Amino acid sequence: MTNYLKAHEGNTSSWFDAQYNLRAGRPDYEETVIPNWIKDSKKARENLNCTLDVRYADGDNQKLDVFLCGDKKAPTLIWIHGGYWQRGDKSIYSFLASPFVEIGANVIIVGYDLCPNVSMTRISEELREAVSFIWNNGKILGINRDKICVMGHSAGGHLTQMMMATDWPARDSAFPLDIIKAGIPVSPLSYLEPVRLTLALNANLQMDAKEANLESPMTNHPPLTNAPQLVVVGGAETDEFHRQSEMYVNSFRTQQRMIEMYVVPDVDHFDELNVLADQESTFFKKVCAMIGVERIDK
Repeated sequence: MTNYLKAHEGNTSSWFDAQYNLRAGRPDYEETVIPNWIKDSKKARENLNCTLDVRYADGDNQKLDVFLCGDKKAPTLIWIHGGYWQRGDKSIYSFLASPFVEIGANVIIVGYDLCPNVSMTRISEELREAVSFIWNNGKILGINRDKICVMGHSAGGHLTQMMMATDWPARDSAFPLDIIKAGIPVSPLSYLEPVRLTLALNANLQMDAKEANLESPMTNHPPLTNAPQLVVVGGAETDEFHRQSEMYVNSFRTQQRMIEMYVVPDVDHFDELNVLADQESTFFKKVCAMIGVERIDK
């Protein structure tokens, strides 16, 4: 990443904040964006077949919400929420389960502990614990452990990439290396040094240069399988978010490992999730194809 650092030498923390502190660019975030997601998520939990707050480890937030489509053989989509590893809750994102359950996928939304109560290094490990729990308890959860796909947004996109880079058999000899059949990082943070250089975000993350390097997919965690990936970014996102996606795709796509990049037209970091929830959108259809379910026209 030497070329990246040279290109940004002299940039101030204010410049990095402007590129990465995206909530500052959405004054309606607290008044409209989050309340709408919470309202739709409450409706999803009321209407879907779900089991909430399944504990997968001992951390305060280490719980799962499981949404079932009624087919135990169907693919399972694990969703990892964003919030820069310091904000958010799994309950806000139940609304994303609805369109996928409707077309025949099971969905598991993962909660995890947040900075500064735990480190970013610990959060990556918590997600490995979640995937391990899901695979070990597939029958109890009512899902097919052999069709697990992982998708996450923003910080969750970074954590998705970290799952694609995990040596699963090293954790447990019973685990297949391709325990995850497809990965979909949405607006991922693939390289953490620029996030460390922000003031607004790193105050709670408390990353030093060593941790930023060790926890970056670009520097220490390349994909370990050839499972396909769909890397997504909003067309109206900042230059840095486009760069974060492009560098990952360009570095790790090979003839054997299909990594496609998709730009959701005309939307920012937050509205791209509203597009994802729309069954008519290209974004939704691409995800369905990636996880192995067919969209059913009604």
